[in-house]
Amino acid sequence: MIEPYSTAQLEAMATDLESDLVERKESLRGDAPKKIREAVCAFANDLPNHRRPGVVFVGLRDDGHPTGTPVTDRALMQLADMKTDGNIVPPPTLFVSKQRLGNDDIAVVVVHPSDSPPVRYQGRIWVRTGSRRSIASAQDERILNEKRRHGNVSFDVHPVPTASLADLNMNSFRDEYLPGAVDRTILKANERSTKEQLSATKMIVSTTDPTPTVMGILVLGIHPQDFLPGAYVQFLRLAGSALSDPVIDEIRCDGALVRVIQCLEEKLAGHNRTAVDIASGPREKRRSTYPMVALRQLAYNAVMHRTYESTNAPVRVCWFDDRIEINSPGGPYGAVTADAFGQAGLVDYRNPNLAEAMRALGWVQRYGVGIDIARRALRENDQPEPEFRSDPNWLFCTVRSKS
Repeated sequence: MIEPYSTAQLEAMATDLESDLVERKESLRGDAPKKIREAVCAFANDLPNHRRPGVVFVGLRDDGHPTGTPVTDRALMQLADMKTDGNIVPPPTLFVSKQRLGNDDIAVVVVHPSDSPPVRYQGRIWVRTGSRRSIASAQDERILNEKRRHGNVSFDVHPVPTASLADLNMNSFRDEYLPGAVDRTILKANERSTKEQLSATKMIVSTTDPTPTVMGILVLGIHPQDFLPGAYVQFLRLAGSALSDPVIDEIRCDGALVRVIQCLEEKLAGHNRTAVDIASGPREKRRSTYPMVALRQLAYNAVMHRTYESTNAPVRVCWFDDRIEINSPGGPYGAVTADAFGQAGLVDYRNPNLAEAMRALGWVQRYGVGIDIARRALRENDQPEPEFRSDPNWLFCTVRSKS
């Protein structure tokens, strides 16, 4: 990780009107939040290849003088939320703080260059050269793709050497994936070839090396498990509370990511009984054994955050009479340690590009809130919160039924 700037460096950047690593906004009013997100996207893409963080100052005029606008906790939270609200994908690495520059407080957003460009804001790739911020041209996209190819990228965009374009479902890419991943006006302009679109969405390595990536195989693969044998979900419904009890239902949810999720949803919904209460009030009340929203969030997290590297193990969902266990290969990752797992607002990404794909396909609206959503839904259903434990190779989640 590139070292953050010191206070002295930030003071110098705040008043350096020539720096193309600085964006200034007077406040968060009007369209400023939109413009700040565009700037965050552009700094994350780092088209000029500065290999240094860009900085957004909130509370500064264009001439570098402070506006005197108070920096509230709400404003800092609004800025920090730009990382996880699902508008900028893959999620950027940014840090938000309040700094004392001179006699005034200002908000500072430090944005690190992405190791997996291009980064999009609402389906558009924003770049910056000099003081100009604009939507990337086809040539800009090619440069960003090459940067990703030679960078230290996450496993989900590593090439799958034994795969070829023939192993990808191009109809699914055109009809299902692109409309969610790329802004409609960009698609309508149709300046990019299919290879360029595949490269820009990280489904292949590059236009000159059209080898599918791990993400390409997971999302678009015709037979993904031929290349990633553990990329499926094993579902079991058992009559009892132990793995040795009789199996009522069993299925291997495999295929491309869409099919895996659809299959798992069908099984979860099919075994989730709904009780009807007609005696406790004037209106009947319906309550499921488990709230589906909680099961979805926990299952999506297992698929999104599992490791796909050096393992043939699937995600396992075991439904017992008294609980559901969701076991995911790969322990806690990055900033999310075993002790800190499940803390509100704490998130890191083993598969940041797969997270981007799941957002494009409509399964994720924002990042880092799935566990909180599951907890709230279980509480509202009068159930215990999910229990988590981990070791270096696995993450275990248990959801218990009502007492």
